[in-house]
Amino acid sequence: MASDEPKAKKIKLSEEDEAESPAKKTPVELSPNSLFGMGNPLLDICAAVDKDFLDKYTLKPNDQILAEDKHKALFEELVKKFKVEYHAGGATQNSIKIAQWMIQEPHHVGTFFGCIGKDKFGEILKQKAKEAHIDAHYYEQDEEPTGTCAACITGDNRSLVANLAAANCYKKDKHLDLEENWKLVEKAKVFYIAGFFLTVSLESILKVAKHASENNKLFCLNLSAPFICQFFKDNLMQVMPYVDVLFGNETEAAAFAESQDFETKDIKEIAKKAQALPKVSTKRQRIVVLTQGKDDTVMALNDKVELFPVLKIDPKDIVDTNGAGDAFVGGFLSELVQEKPLDQCVKAAHYAANVIIRRAGCTFPEKPDFN
Repeated sequence: MASDEPKAKKIKLSEEDEAESPAKKTPVELSPNSLFGMGNPLLDICAAVDKDFLDKYTLKPNDQILAEDKHKALFEELVKKFKVEYHAGGATQNSIKIAQWMIQEPHHVGTFFGCIGKDKFGEILKQKAKEAHIDAHYYEQDEEPTGTCAACITGDNRSLVANLAAANCYKKDKHLDLEENWKLVEKAKVFYIAGFFLTVSLESILKVAKHASENNKLFCLNLSAPFICQFFKDNLMQVMPYVDVLFGNETEAAAFAESQDFETKDIKEIAKKAQALPKVSTKRQRIVVLTQGKDDTVMALNDKVELFPVLKIDPKDIVDTNGAGDAFVGGFLSELVQEKPLDQCVKAAHYAANVIIRRAGCTFPEKPDFN
């Protein structure tokens, strides 16, 4: 429904935006640490696998789960049996990396907090963050090794199994509360946290979310996976009143609707109902952005639902959909932090996702070709 797209250009983030002169066309001057992310830094171990491998570990072709005891041998077998690639990962860190790549200059617009181990994988992650020009401040501890995520790829599906390890050890009092770290939080104007972090440090998320709300900054959250909506519903709903922008895909939206008793499977209705959930700050209405793979992206704002067609891609050009959702959010954030109109945010999101699915892992060329 391409005819719906131009309407979205009139969408404003808040009433305050209405008062701004229409002549204000220039994007805001970006400074370092404007965009803040906090989450689970993981080293991705990616490989194309066969159905037998998925069946052996009872994995669905397209899913995200946390590793259990039965998955212990999976990581070793993956490395032994298949050709693997290593990438710096973790949903939030990926999105911050993509946003920084889309922005290019200045460096360090994106800040990232998370916990790693004092080990080889931790050193690789630090190096990868440096190469991506993000300002990563890891809490380093030696009780648990750096977290890993197995990305088991079959065709254009990917099954993710995360072994959080060190990522699970993030401590608010040992890191977020430290004066030099909290100063970086205060510098930011847009915050993004993937729902996965709800399993790690709810108190850290709430501290950041309340700061954003009290200072009229934008707080963004991702539903991230069906299991978050199902099994971490209480944590999710404690954060929801502070959420200005909520991201998710169609399977997460369905799980969220079920857990909230929305009594609908219609994605547009789900977006509207999620948008209408209680919100602490009344300065701006919540925006809900739901992706559906190759189908239209759905956005709910101000009791309206807009549809945005995604960029067409030949299925044979799809290398790996792992990271497509993270890339979508990264593209969106890159424009949001520059206070661009929402239709431009979605356009950048679609562009970034389209680039990432043509490559293995959440990787990208040196420069974006987007304007």
